[in-house]
Amino acid sequence: MALLKDLYSPAFFKNLSDSLKTVMPSFNRQRFTSQIFSDEFSGMELKERMKHTTRTMHSFMPSDFKKAVRIILHLIVELRKKGITEGGLAYIFLPDYIETYGIDDFEISMKAIEEITQFISCEFAVRPFYIKYGSKMVSQMKKWSLHKKDEVRRLASEGSRPRLPWAMAIPALKQDPRPILPILENLKNDLSESVRRSVANNLNDIAKDHPDIVVALAKKWKGKSKQTDAIIKHGSRTLLKRGHEQILSHFGLKSKNLLISAFDIANPSVLIGGELEFSFRVTNKNNKSQIVRLEYGLYYNKSNNLLSRKVFKISEKTFKAGETVSVTKKQSFRRITTRVHYPGPHRLSIIVNGEEKDLKDFVVKGE
Repeated sequence: MALLKDLYSPAFFKNLSDSLKTVMPSFNRQRFTSQIFSDEFSGMELKERMKHTTRTMHSFMPSDFKKAVRIILHLIVELRKKGITEGGLAYIFLPDYIETYGIDDFEISMKAIEEITQFISCEFAVRPFYIKYGSKMVSQMKKWSLHKKDEVRRLASEGSRPRLPWAMAIPALKQDPRPILPILENLKNDLSESVRRSVANNLNDIAKDHPDIVVALAKKWKGKSKQTDAIIKHGSRTLLKRGHEQILSHFGLKSKNLLISAFDIANPSVLIGGELEFSFRVTNKNNKSQIVRLEYGLYYNKSNNLLSRKVFKISEKTFKAGETVSVTKKQSFRRITTRVHYPGPHRLSIIVNGEEKDLKDFVVKGE
């Protein structure tokens, strides 16, 4: 199976060094390749290889940051001539170069990021600038939220996320996200789906620390357009999984007279590597139709023998008055890199419109 770190392959570096030679005639391809493939290279993971590429390229670049940026922008033009119109993940070292060597040169770095993000997203690279420059960076992001290019507008939202995954958090925005709300207002009806999806993800970040702000925006944006309604729904997913009363009410998700029956775990003892199978029935006992959001909570046993719940969505649809629906689900316990399974007691709950209706215990055993 191919590994992500192998994006930095001999073929990739040959193409990169050929392109660098075109835009920088004095560039020594053999010396660059030799320095890239150092004795330590094979043991490096993806991020280490990215950083190693940044540092190695820097040793061949002009010491004047402005001149180095000019070469990077020319490099992107050359790559596009070769048919690479959108940078793949391997090219993340380009924004990393700006983050690493341009942090003290705000104006030049912003001009560089505005261009580079149209080739490879700079959502990670802007975050140190947010931390160092604060309101100055917020102002820049507001300008970018009105940019003619989708990629730059998306950066205004994605780079402003308080809790962007796999990136450094922005403590000031976690504490008070209000400065970036005008950015999201500018983008809430954006023509680009990727931009609108970023706005939703930004709202979901905010909801983890400030649910009241997201609830207020949900009320403010409700019914403005199908796009804004979709943004609010996706941006409220964490609050929905938490069973937040106000957001459940906003979406008309009432749990009264929604009954669970015949809840059964087919195999209450499951091996790591196997699957848990369970079933239940849900009935709408109301005398009118009701939107029903079905979820289940899996209480995983942790290394400290305490249970920690993770919520999984099953479906969300309208039930007619008196309607009963049968549900059968399977939950995998195969080994994955993002979760370690620990043997011992676990628990499963059925959640209807944010309310846990029934719980059952089961046991996970080692292989």
